[in-house]
Amino acid sequence: MFLHLPRQSASQDLCFLNLIMIEQKLVRDLMTVGVPTCKWDVPIVDIARFLLEKNVEAMCVLDAEGHGIGVVGADELVWAYAREGYETLIAEDIMSEGVPELPPDISLPVAAQMMKDRGIRVAYMLHNSSGIIYPAAYISYRHLLRHIAAKDESELKDLGLAAERKSPIEQFIERRDEARRKAGLL
Repeated sequence: MFLHLPRQSASQDLCFLNLIMIEQKLVRDLMTVGVPTCKWDVPIVDIARFLLEKNVEAMCVLDAEGHGIGVVGADELVWAYAREGYETLIAEDIMSEGVPELPPDISLPVAAQMMKDRGIRVAYMLHNSSGIIYPAAYISYRHLLRHIAAKDESELKDLGLAAERKSPIEQFIERRDEARRKAGLL
């Protein structure tokens, strides 16, 4: 069955065809590769500082072997803050167990609906390396809001698989120098 529309101008036809041909963005086009993580025994005060300093919504909690075992975000931290003695709590004490996962090849509207339905603000794309399952990338409500607000694609160039990233050696040097600064060695 075909839908017959009244004839429009050539420019309107072209505009309609462009809308049909626009490729729908997928999670992999907007996700951030590289996930903020912490060990299970990190004090929650340090997690709160990190989230604020790096402007991220959550951290994935790793066990001693490097497996993703939970998530700590603002909701968990505020819940902990209401408890007496919150200063002594660690990630494992307050994390939401499990790592919410989304496949990278679903459309953004589907991902948004799934996140809303599951009550999560951050979802992860997991990687299995030699039996260790860890988070490799993530998408959050913040990513979706940036996509909504973007005036053009240039405002999103730091996101997705195509984003420019530092080489592993550049990342190592940056992290090493940051650790040295914190230790007062630089």
